[in-house]
Amino acid sequence: MLIKQEHIRKHSRKIGLLAGLNQAFQCVGSVLIAPLIKRWPTRTVLSASILVFAVFTAILLIVDAATGGYIKPASFTPANKNDFSYYGHYNTDWIIPIYCVTGIAYGMVELIRRVIPRDIVGGNPAKLQRMDALVHIFYEVSGTAGAFATALGLIPRLGNNYAFIITPILFTMSGITWIFLGTLQFNKSSSANGEAEESNYIKTILKKVSLFARSIYIGAKLIFTRRQFIWLWSGYAIALYGHRYLENGIAPQVARRYLGNSEWSQIIVGGSNFGELLGAFSVFVFANYVKTPMPWLRLDAIMLLIIWYIPYYYPPEDEVKYAWIIAATFIPISFGWAAGDVSLAAYIQTSLARLESKDKEVSPLGAVMAFLYSSYIIIYAIANPLLGKYIDNIYNSTGSVRPALVNTAAIQLTIISVLVFISTFIPKGAFTCNPQLIYDQDVDNARTLDASPNNNNSAENDQNASVADTVIRF
Repeated sequence: MLIKQEHIRKHSRKIGLLAGLNQAFQCVGSVLIAPLIKRWPTRTVLSASILVFAVFTAILLIVDAATGGYIKPASFTPANKNDFSYYGHYNTDWIIPIYCVTGIAYGMVELIRRVIPRDIVGGNPAKLQRMDALVHIFYEVSGTAGAFATALGLIPRLGNNYAFIITPILFTMSGITWIFLGTLQFNKSSSANGEAEESNYIKTILKKVSLFARSIYIGAKLIFTRRQFIWLWSGYAIALYGHRYLENGIAPQVARRYLGNSEWSQIIVGGSNFGELLGAFSVFVFANYVKTPMPWLRLDAIMLLIIWYIPYYYPPEDEVKYAWIIAATFIPISFGWAAGDVSLAAYIQTSLARLESKDKEVSPLGAVMAFLYSSYIIIYAIANPLLGKYIDNIYNSTGSVRPALVNTAAIQLTIISVLVFISTFIPKGAFTCNPQLIYDQDVDNARTLDASPNNNNSAENDQNASVADTVIRF
């Protein structure tokens, strides 16, 4: 009994650790993918990554079943709100390495998703916004449907331990489908020749780790020494951290501590995903009218302030309609973030496609994305476990998470809101409501400082580079 109580007290801390490690190992995946894509077609690497993801999620199901776990009976009546007697009896610390491996696989897939739109449509801002928006729309359709299906169907009928039984099935189907994609201009012979001097694959990995570190350094230098780019750190990395904490840190606490049912966090996340869907669709529709991320980011900053009602909201427990009400309030918050994220991704791809680099192995786009995404991962990996520990301590001492949510939700997201809002006024010409001509600023100066004098066409070549080339140079 004491062990179970100690486990409950450490609940938020362990969840934060799992999420933080998963995020950190995504960074490892983004490093490993470069030499892999150089040796094999992109489709093969993507397929293998998602199949590894499928295998390790299936391992969780197998372990649970092997240690006495079973599907939640339809007639199951819990003795208390922490009664999960249908779970398998195994040390849950073994979930940690599984989260790490799945983080590597997810990092590989996510990296491709971040850079592929530019290689499909080129550097046109409007086309990039539409392409990024279209990708995000499909992403959120599946995310919204998945969240609601999990909350309303899978968890109530199968239990938390078997609710993800469809994950390995769908991931396996995706992996098989990707095998039949085109090779994305992969040239096996030239790739093999390029790696001839690297007979030891471990040396190749170490080299790519070194290149990744150099990419982060170059990306940081580009961002913090250019007025055109300095605002991206708060507009992208900090805003992304805030959104992820909203869904993975705040929503589970509200569902578990306010409503008394952790399953309903998926309803809240479903509302958030629906808001992202609407935001991405808005960018798709208004791409010709709102040509920069500034208006969307300002809207995002304002919408974040909605979160202030959470610490002072007292819904009754065990009434699902209040989960839907909270989900509805998350829609405008995530609407602003998704619109800003999609348009900002297009802005980064368009602006950096024109820059040339002295370093033949590191592209400006890859360097900036490496730095921004690594910044987000580091912030999340450090902050989430610490905030989880803080929430546990407050809950154990006061019996409520509301005092903790004043700081971790309201005040923290307000600080993020202020940072994002102020940063949108840094670029030249950004003081108008709908800036139009911020893509071209300082590009000539950046080219002069970073360009190779004998490579006048490298910007054009970079714009037309294949997906594999972009990721390899990343």
